[in-house]
Amino acid sequence: MMVLRRLLRKRWVLGVVFGLSLIYFLTSTLKQEERTIRDRTLLEVRDADHRIPWKVRFNLGNSSRQITQCRNSIQGKTLLTDELGYVCERKDLLVNGCCNINAPSSRQYICKSCLANGCCNIYEYCVSCCLQPDKQPLLERFLNRAAEGFQNLFTAVEDHFELCLAKCRTSSQSVQHENTYRNPQAKYCYGESPPELLPI
Repeated sequence: MMVLRRLLRKRWVLGVVFGLSLIYFLTSTLKQEERTIRDRTLLEVRDADHRIPWKVRFNLGNSSRQITQCRNSIQGKTLLTDELGYVCERKDLLVNGCCNINAPSSRQYICKSCLANGCCNIYEYCVSCCLQPDKQPLLERFLNRAAEGFQNLFTAVEDHFELCLAKCRTSSQSVQHENTYRNPQAKYCYGESPPELLPI
């Protein structure tokens, strides 16, 4: 222990430790800068006139196709939304992933807690409301005008359900100052504009 203390008091040892720390700092900073430049370049590669080849297929509402399996919003503690637009309590979810449409809690295309601007208080209601067939023109306008920063997220979307799941998640548009919601009562939005800013 005493030898270590004496060694650390020598200036050349401190110089070596400082030099190695400096080298480590510079290499990690340069790697981070390379990643930032690469990410920025990926976004700039697309020219401004280029339309995104969206792959979204919209559900035509009362379709005659039989669905044997449903995807659903999964994350809700008490409520879930399936890809047909039904919202139900978790206990009313069938083994195939669809809401039991005969259960009293099941409702299709429910916009309960949603405001006129498309912002909702409950995530599952946002997804269900977004799945309404009459929301297709609104969503297509959004897709055609999606900001460069959202292209990577929304080009991975395969259909109407996935688009609504992604659109209703809270985003940077839902917050101000990076740490408070613009409107805590309506933070899940499928509409074109962000939630209205509530006075503090």
